[in-house]
Amino acid sequence: MDLHELGWQPAFSQAFDEQAEAGLVPARVARQNRHNYVVFAEAGALAAEVSGKMRDEAQARTDFPAVGDWVAIAARPDEGAATIHALLPRKSHFSRKVAGVTTEEQVVAANVDTVFLVSGLDHDFNLRRIERYLTLAWNSGALPVIVLNKADLCDDLEGRLVAVEAVAMGLDILPVSAATGEGVEALRAYVAPGQTVAFLGSSGVGKSTLVNRLLGEERMATTDVREDDSRGRHTTTFRELILVPGGGVMIDTPGMRELQLWADEESLSAAFADIETLAAGCHFRDCAHDTEPGCAVRAALEAGDLDERRFQSYLKLKRELERLARRQTEAGRYEERQRDKAFGKMYKEVMKHHRKR
Repeated sequence: MDLHELGWQPAFSQAFDEQAEAGLVPARVARQNRHNYVVFAEAGALAAEVSGKMRDEAQARTDFPAVGDWVAIAARPDEGAATIHALLPRKSHFSRKVAGVTTEEQVVAANVDTVFLVSGLDHDFNLRRIERYLTLAWNSGALPVIVLNKADLCDDLEGRLVAVEAVAMGLDILPVSAATGEGVEALRAYVAPGQTVAFLGSSGVGKSTLVNRLLGEERMATTDVREDDSRGRHTTTFRELILVPGGGVMIDTPGMRELQLWADEESLSAAFADIETLAAGCHFRDCAHDTEPGCAVRAALEAGDLDERRFQSYLKLKRELERLARRQTEAGRYEERQRDKAFGKMYKEVMKHHRKR
């Protein structure tokens, strides 16, 4: 396999110098299973596991490879296998908080140039979900593009385009139909040699069908959605990196119905730039946009220049990010206490052994 076709870029070469001196070769993670990986290297597709040292030194889930990551491997082509010894710095990564109460980051896709945020134009159309995805996309370091699938099922395409433009100002918004092929050619401009595109969205929006359209073959499994609410089953159950004939890389991902934020205030500001611009005109710098005099945001709401539902979505995501920041701080303090306890225990054992001598 050609590394450039896999998305290898000069920045990765510079980061790989030390690994090259150790006799390792670069590879890209194509699939992540429960206990192992499939990686693409110049020698081809290889089954891979992380080294014992790498596993022991990992401090968090993010220290392990994710789909799209570049890694340093010791390849054994004759066996069709490899050992992963190091993870190269990520150029970008789309992350979310893991499901449940644990405060931990999960990398969904790494080293992505463009994120296709796919939404259905059928019964499952949801502007608030698009805002949530945009907040995470701006945090990823990749360029977000809104892909509105199932245009053939939409009775008011123009109205929905206007609604999406109001929450995704300045971004490319592409209405398509994976079923008929309408508009799909517009996506090909992003799937270029050396470029990586990730498809993200909830179940049933047609991500895998779009991937099949771009590939020109039925490679990814697909199923019909429920007619009553347009929700789909998780046909794609794992993240996978796919090489596109003629150049380009695509990453297909399972639908995410639970998308907990893992982002910062800067990402929220990018996703809600209109509200941040209004807030800059408030009389008080710490305006809560509630009852304060001279609030430009309240004035825009009262004048009908700002949608109340969008403002409430902004407040909801802001509160969620504030809770995340508090939990991250608490988790960091807990880990520090645990390290201190471990060091104290080790120190006592050393001193006990020293006194016996």
